[in-house]
Amino acid sequence: MTALTSAMDTASAEFAANREAMLAKLAELDAEHAKAVAGGGPKYVDRHRDRGKLLVRERIELLIDEDSPFLELSPLAGWGSDFQVGASVVTGIGVVEGVECLLIGHDPTVRGGSSNPWTVRKIFRAADIALQNRLPVINLVESGGADLPTQKEIFIPGGRLFRDLTRLSAAGIPTISLVFGNSTAGGAYVPGMSDYVVMIERQSKVFLGGPPLVKMATGEESDDEALGGAEMHARVSGLADYLARDEPDAIRIGRSIVRRLNWRKLGPEPGPAVPPRYDCDDLLGVVPDGLKVPFDPREVLARVVDGSELDEFKPAYGTSLVTGWARVHGYPVGVLANARGVLFSEESQKATQFIQLANQSDTPLLFLHNTTGYMVGKDYEQGGIIKHGAMMINAVSNSKVPHISLLIGASYGAGHYGMCGRAYDPRFLFAWPSAKSAVMGPQQLAGVLSIVARAAAQSRRQVYDEDGDAAMREAVEAQIEAESLPLFLSGRLYDDGVIDPRDTRTVLGLCLSAIHNNVVEGARFDGSGFGVFRM
Repeated sequence: MTALTSAMDTASAEFAANREAMLAKLAELDAEHAKAVAGGGPKYVDRHRDRGKLLVRERIELLIDEDSPFLELSPLAGWGSDFQVGASVVTGIGVVEGVECLLIGHDPTVRGGSSNPWTVRKIFRAADIALQNRLPVINLVESGGADLPTQKEIFIPGGRLFRDLTRLSAAGIPTISLVFGNSTAGGAYVPGMSDYVVMIERQSKVFLGGPPLVKMATGEESDDEALGGAEMHARVSGLADYLARDEPDAIRIGRSIVRRLNWRKLGPEPGPAVPPRYDCDDLLGVVPDGLKVPFDPREVLARVVDGSELDEFKPAYGTSLVTGWARVHGYPVGVLANARGVLFSEESQKATQFIQLANQSDTPLLFLHNTTGYMVGKDYEQGGIIKHGAMMINAVSNSKVPHISLLIGASYGAGHYGMCGRAYDPRFLFAWPSAKSAVMGPQQLAGVLSIVARAAAQSRRQVYDEDGDAAMREAVEAQIEAESLPLFLSGRLYDDGVIDPRDTRTVLGLCLSAIHNNVVEGARFDGSGFGVFRM
């Protein structure tokens, strides 16, 4: 391996300005995360505690191994909507009895843990991660079912929640439900479709219809316990496999179930992990505020990869894209990192070959985004930028090794696709607070609209409204800028979370460890993939 040498001047005014701008973004991010952690607010948190119940994050903390990390996913889901930040559910990857599991915990302090449109999208994403990476799923259930005023956005797509549970089970991936309270209506099918179910006496309630609905539908008089109480399900219906005394006991039983799964990872073991030679705190000052000044992604890699070592592939060709081999926490990775924003034909061809080589060697790929897209212009069109960009996108689309994408700067246009954006199903996709993503930059988009409008006015022989044009451009730039920011995109689950740059190595290590629960295998020459080619 070749050791990277940092040229960053951490004592410069430019570094200090970048650092201050990043810290300001992180402060804004922390404030939004705090809203998710606060749940339904003091009133509902206190009421929940008065009932002798643990909060959802307290349940998770007791469930996972002591002092082990918890990688929370999509914590900003629903940001900017009419719903609570976090979407009334906590999802993430935690280690239980030495096994990495995907945890889904309803937050009953937010509208009784009911599911809104963002809740189901967040759980869909969690189920995808569990299936792709072969992670056992533990549901911490306490939900009033669908948020009825928004049922039109939940009922039809929401059926996928139950389909995903059965598909996980069919794939040999265990599903476990720990029921802490109500699991009503459609929510009853979560334990109903899980491999293992733990219920708590005098606390868990699982029924398709509660006493009021049963009374309305059939005229039958009944109570909660007879309809769906824990003891009834443990002794009569058989839905409950285990009957717990209280919440800590349910968590103890859940841990015991995982311990008896005899779970084994299918991917190769990592090698020794070697810390980078440079301080991760420096990552706060790498990215210029506003993204108008290019930066060298090697400065990021020097503070993320093992030993700050990177073996570059084709370092003298297609130089605005850095490609090379490295390790993160002992796991081998192939890295593609944008160096100067624009992707030319050379970068596209280089990326295509590199992706195929990674598939031949069964090496996961890490994409570091800072691109304005593929180059445009007469010479580049005549030089084949479309076919070369298409080659790169083809390679990304058909690559079978796991992909991880990290947006650290711009991610615009088809460059977002070629660098494995959300639509290309990376196993994980995270963003730094400095990231931006849209069809193009705000000024460029507003300028295109202005040119089109001006040409239309000329074709109609009308005098163009310059004042109106200026107002339009200003409004469009503001809109696109707001819609390209990480909080907006993360709120719509276009990433799996916005992370502190200093946590990048840790997050990538956790993701790679989770990925290796499954087989790590690339495309092959046997017709199931592709071979290395040059065009």
